[in-house]
Amino acid sequence: MSNANSPRSTFWPIVVEQTTRGERGYDLPSRLLKERIIFVTGVVEDHMAASICMQLLFLEAENPKKEIAMYINSPGGVVTAGMAIYDTMQFVRPPISTLCIGQAASMGSLLLCAGTPGMRYALTNARVMD
Repeated sequence: MSNANSPRSTFWPIVVEQTTRGERGYDLPSRLLKERIIFVTGVVEDHMAASICMQLLFLEAENPKKEIAMYINSPGGVVTAGMAIYDTMQFVRPPISTLCIGQAASMGSLLLCAGTPGMRYALTNARVMD
């Protein structure tokens, strides 16, 4: 039985780019990852944490000095999953900017604060738990 909220059931727009070898299509999260942008959206849980940790490690391997941007809209979630993300954020070498784009509560707010000092932001109408 499939879960309607699983990442595999989510529809993502396809971005088409022209290359010297023709057209190349990317699902939107893959295209954003190419730009070193990671999204943390929804409840923090084990599957999400594994995906985010893998993305962080991949981006570090590609360029250990280039900034990673993390956009957060999360009500929080499982502590151990969140701590896996937090620890990986502290472990990788690239600076990580964090931006709250909706809400950052509970574990979401901890991840927002885990960004590199001076690179932690919230949009005008975003809600951040104290």
